[in-house]
Amino acid sequence: MSRPVVVVVGNPRAGSRTAAAAAALGRRVAGDGEVRVVELADLAGELFDPSSPGVAAAVEAVREAAALVVASPTYKATYTGLLKAFLDRFGADALLGIPTVPLMVAGAPHHALAVETSLRPVLVEIGASMPTRGVFVLDADLADPDAALEAWCATHLAVLRPALAARRAG
Repeated sequence: MSRPVVVVVGNPRAGSRTAAAAAALGRRVAGDGEVRVVELADLAGELFDPSSPGVAAAVEAVREAAALVVASPTYKATYTGLLKAFLDRFGADALLGIPTVPLMVAGAPHHALAVETSLRPVLVEIGASMPTRGVFVLDADLADPDAALEAWCATHLAVLRPALAARRAG
């Protein structure tokens, strides 16, 4: 079976608009491949339990992914503490070779750089490969997540696909 594209959603509320945008992006990245969504809100009560089987399964899914979409709403100009607690499970270079797209959702355009200045650096620290820019989406544009992602996909999917194919082949 082919490795799935794994979507990690750091919104503290399951079923959020952030999750909808991230899942839509995951489907676009995966093409005809499988997508697995990890809603960290469902694991919130277990994130600090080192023996949690649910968290261990999520960590393993991320490590084995063909590609990652890591998504968060913008809280205080950065990603959520929920996402940070999960990412702290990964040591330096734990995600080496995994093509990764950071995605952040915000209520105002002045947070547009948060995806590049806060989420990208932590993902690079744990080894994620970032062949493209991250995705920033305004909350107001999420009535139609596919439309909100169209411009990014038109420009960046062609760059991301070879890295995804290489990861699936390896």
